[in-house]
Amino acid sequence: MTQVLARKWRPRNFTELVGQEHVVRALTNALRDQRLHHAYLFTGTRGVGKTTLARIIAKALNCETGVTDAPCGTCRACTEIDAGRFIDLIELDAASNTQVDNMRELLENALYAPTAGRYKVYIIDEVHMLSRNAFNAMLKTLEEPPEHVKFVLATTDPQKIPVTVLSRCLQFNLKQIPQPQIQSRLQQILEAEGLASEPAALALIARAAQGSLRDALSLLDQAIAHGAGRVEVPSTRAMLGAVDQTYLHTILRALAARDGAALIAEADRMAERSLSLEMALQDLGTLLHRLALVQAVPQTLAEDDPDADVLRELSALFNAEDLQLYYQIAVQARSEIGLAPDEYAGFTMGLLRMLAFAPVSDTPLSRSAPAAPAKGGLAGTAAAAAQPSGPESSDAAAPPLVAQDAPAESWAEIVEQLAITGMARMLAQHCELIRRDATRIELMLPKAHERLLEKAYQERLKAALQKRFGESVHVSIAVGDGSGNSPVAIAQRSREHQQARAIADIEQDPFVRELVENFDARVNESSIKPLQ
Repeated sequence: MTQVLARKWRPRNFTELVGQEHVVRALTNALRDQRLHHAYLFTGTRGVGKTTLARIIAKALNCETGVTDAPCGTCRACTEIDAGRFIDLIELDAASNTQVDNMRELLENALYAPTAGRYKVYIIDEVHMLSRNAFNAMLKTLEEPPEHVKFVLATTDPQKIPVTVLSRCLQFNLKQIPQPQIQSRLQQILEAEGLASEPAALALIARAAQGSLRDALSLLDQAIAHGAGRVEVPSTRAMLGAVDQTYLHTILRALAARDGAALIAEADRMAERSLSLEMALQDLGTLLHRLALVQAVPQTLAEDDPDADVLRELSALFNAEDLQLYYQIAVQARSEIGLAPDEYAGFTMGLLRMLAFAPVSDTPLSRSAPAAPAKGGLAGTAAAAAQPSGPESSDAAAPPLVAQDAPAESWAEIVEQLAITGMARMLAQHCELIRRDATRIELMLPKAHERLLEKAYQERLKAALQKRFGESVHVSIAVGDGSGNSPVAIAQRSREHQQARAIADIEQDPFVRELVENFDARVNESSIKPLQ
């Protein structure tokens, strides 16, 4: 029987492991120097190599050539571990063995010396699924483990593991594998298997795998079957339900032209072909990200990229801030598509949201000046005072107003008390309070968020403020250069400060410093969350 690719091509040693160089380097150095820890914890998403790494460690500890960072792969211990029948390698799936009795039985057996190997190695997968009592039972053995016992724990959710257990383990975070590395590995495997493939088809599989090499190999198995032994773009795209990029190019051109009819017509064509509209939103986000990169760092676009010309064309249609807005809308629409009445409604509402927030002007170069407020709107009085009128001054930045007579109560506190939601609340949170007294409230909206200055949102904010401070209060909103004192900006600075403090505290922790200095470990800053 033919073995599936994910099992046939499972790495057998450290050199075959893909995308986890930081973990491999630390472990090989520790094994080479005989600096062995009694408990290892591997964290990361599915299919990135946690269990594979655990089995390689078991071979490194029990290889008949001695404890080594390069197990031979041919001795009895190595071959039996590869085959899954080594008596001193005990694998436990915590998802189906959550109870304390299972853990107590396992730990009682740990007291006995190994039967065939140098060490008893216990691999506990999805360890976060253990019950509280099971964790407590494990704790004493982790505190005072027998010399012949090593624990290798693996989890996709380290936040659920008690800190008392975490502190007794040497922790490594396995990252999602980059798409180019997955694609390269797939190419190597297909060449070894003697199967034909197209690079673009492998790129589709690597992207759909979302950082998981195991998922990529499973998809590759399906693609081989779907393409009758050949991995080609049409059959692979059909198997994945992937969206042809030309659809997305047409959508962005229609968006740049503010052509709602063309936008919906293209969505209809995609729906008629039963394409995955959820994946279309994912691909649209990826495309918008690439366009933003082309704008900001043009050298990231390789000259031999088959999409180079169209990416340059599309990137010229939008301003940088527009791409950021559309990317955010695409990501949010994808996260909400499960709540929509159906995929089509979720997809088209995302496109219509982009259209609703699209800039009024039809070219990026003509968008440097703020749009003139509607006559009689909230922006009327203050906008006129802040910005000179007329075409000769359209590019001038509005000078910041100086707050006068503003009471001690902050604008952030006022916004929290206002009975507004949705876009009106977002408008208020992005404004800065310039002046407030008994008769007037003057606000400043930074240019970067000018598109929030819709009349309907202004009216809702004005009504909420007049309800709070009296009908006679005059409310105005100017567009200009913000000073960074909006509630949103203040909250962001606070979060960044808390995150920086949390990272500094972790890096200065004596236990962490010992790991960094002695085991070549690294602090994964993205995994650090400040305590609230």
